[in-house]
Amino acid sequence: MRSRDLWQALSARRYLLSAWPWRATAYLVTGAVAGAATLVGLAVALVVGGALTVVLVGLPLLLLTALVGIPLARLERRRLRLIDRAPAPARPVRLPPATGPWPWLVTRLRERATWRELGHALLFALLLWPLDALVVAFALAAPLHLAATPLVMAAFGGGEEAKVLKQWTVTTWPAASGVAVLGLLLLALGGYALGLAAGVRAELARVLVGAPGEGDPEARVVELTRSRARLVDAFEAERRRIERDLHDGAQQRLVALTMALGLARLDAPPGPLADQLAKAHGEAGRALEELRELIHGIHPKVLADYGLPAAVADAADRSAVPVDVALELPGRLPRAVEATAYFVVCEALANVGRHSGADRAEVTGGHRDGRLLLRIRDDGRGGADVAAGSGLTGLADRVSVLDGRLSLSSPPGGPTLLSVEIPCEWTERFA
Repeated sequence: MRSRDLWQALSARRYLLSAWPWRATAYLVTGAVAGAATLVGLAVALVVGGALTVVLVGLPLLLLTALVGIPLARLERRRLRLIDRAPAPARPVRLPPATGPWPWLVTRLRERATWRELGHALLFALLLWPLDALVVAFALAAPLHLAATPLVMAAFGGGEEAKVLKQWTVTTWPAASGVAVLGLLLLALGGYALGLAAGVRAELARVLVGAPGEGDPEARVVELTRSRARLVDAFEAERRRIERDLHDGAQQRLVALTMALGLARLDAPPGPLADQLAKAHGEAGRALEELRELIHGIHPKVLADYGLPAAVADAADRSAVPVDVALELPGRLPRAVEATAYFVVCEALANVGRHSGADRAEVTGGHRDGRLLLRIRDDGRGGADVAAGSGLTGLADRVSVLDGRLSLSSPPGGPTLLSVEIPCEWTERFA
């Protein structure tokens, strides 16, 4: 987006009588001040951080120095309002996978925009602010000094002489007046020079610190990632709501119905009515069991209350094939990650029981290098195929929603190994 207001004002005949020359001057002057302050801050941070690296204290300071472009870019977007009334769009910010300073820092350092803004900060501190200062000095300060020559001659030269730009001396009033007229003409030209310099300077700033355009691939990827994360969170919230409604509503009604039928059986005399009540009581009991299994499959309470290791152990206890579990997780992971990992394990163990002919299976895993790792292995006949409709395709899609990866190794004759990796950070650590 171009600085439309300033460019349009430059082409207007009343440009010098408008506020735009002053706005351009303010933009360049504040740029010179901010750039000089940035240079001093960077120099101090680098010197202090480098000196303290011998005791490892300076390493965090040097790491944080890489983020100096973020606040400076925010300041630059605010300064752009001086010459363009349309705000500069901020770059899309990727949400950290978990709360806390370390996930936030890692997320920021992995973004291309962070390094682009750091490049802007270095360019700003080393090159741009001296240029801003030079433009203001030659386009504004020098003409004003020339225009004030008669005043300088009257106030400091006793009406006899005045030093012009410390280069030459005028000794007559006509000469001083001529210099003043020249200063006014140069001041008018300097107003246009300030506008042009500020406009070019703003265009560069928008390229470096502005958000990518709508068609920019990076912007589309960031927005798709954020929308996908929102959909995952909404899906998990809806699953928990359905589980809660079924548990607190339909299940309680079925329990009450089963109890009522059981009491009716006790009071009914032997005969056809008692037989019908017994049949209805049995059907109600089976419906209650099916509903409990359905609730458990939607979002098991053990997963919500105790986390992934306990939920996987519970799934292993209910498996048709004996399962050894060695899952080491010292804390809770994001709910979407726990739910996805749990249902991957459940589907894998169900496939083992239905198709593999295995005598034993094992579930192992843990959290390393910012990733949840799961391995489901069985000693069955092998030959599993993702494309054969085993449900693994849906699991792979679900894992990919969280930027994870699912891989399968199942040669004929076995063994079968299903591997899952999901990037995530802790949300809570166990005491």
